[in-house]
Amino acid sequence: MRWILLAVMALLCAQLAALAQPASPIPNDPFQSAPAPVVRPLPVAPPPQPSRPATASSGFPVAVGQSFRDCADCPEMVVIPAGRFVMGSPADEPGRFPSEGPQREVVVSRALAVGKFEVTFAEWDACVSAGGCSHRPSDQGWGRGRQPVMNVTWNDAQQYVRWLSGRAGRRYRLLTEAEWEYAARAGTTTPYSFGATISPSQANFYNSRLNRTQGVGSYPANGWGLHDMHGNVWEWVQDCLRDDYAGAPTEASQAVETGDCSARMVRGGAWQNQSQDLRSAFRRRFSSGDRGNYAIFGLRVARTPG
Repeated sequence: MRWILLAVMALLCAQLAALAQPASPIPNDPFQSAPAPVVRPLPVAPPPQPSRPATASSGFPVAVGQSFRDCADCPEMVVIPAGRFVMGSPADEPGRFPSEGPQREVVVSRALAVGKFEVTFAEWDACVSAGGCSHRPSDQGWGRGRQPVMNVTWNDAQQYVRWLSGRAGRRYRLLTEAEWEYAARAGTTTPYSFGATISPSQANFYNSRLNRTQGVGSYPANGWGLHDMHGNVWEWVQDCLRDDYAGAPTEASQAVETGDCSARMVRGGAWQNQSQDLRSAFRRRFSSGDRGNYAIFGLRVARTPG
């Protein structure tokens, strides 16, 4: 009788131990007497949908101070702020010419996108390949690619910006003289955006003794992220020849399109120029059809908002 009682007690203890055992993490575990927990699938979030970038308040795809490209063949553009500045040079600036005055305040009423670099051979050659540019300029044996395009006239530059506008579906153009100086100064009032002087570590010019162009972006950018505003190649701007600023427009986007338009203005100086020609205020004129094979004429582009 005693052994029967012991057997019953052992069976009861085994059943109690089984009830106290935690549930197995393995669903439907044959070695687990407790029922498996119910597993409910988590809700699946819908995949993210592609979205178009919102247009920044600048009127461009990015905010002021940032850069963008409208297409693979398009130049990289930097958005510079609206503002106002004093255009021209003071009477006591070393190397000054009378054509750099009288100084006047000019308003840049809207943000503007400006080429981060001078237009390169690669960008120009894309226009030639597409049939938008009729002239394939010589590279003087210095290479193409990221070298700044040179040996182009103002008329050639107009072909390029027309093609680029069609390619990008946005309005590209040359900068006006006022826009160019505003962009070059980048908020400074000194002769150069780097200060009162300039050195071969900051720009490619006569004192560099390199005797040729250098790839775009080889030198530091100015305060607004624009490279080679001083030196490398002259940059065509939109304006017709004007001897000085007497009566000139005070809105930067208005180019001078009256007077002697057989000559157009260039800015920035080139690799063969003395430092005084690289000053932000320095201006020079050339015939709009002058290619000259001097290896000094290039361009930089602007894009209007929208």
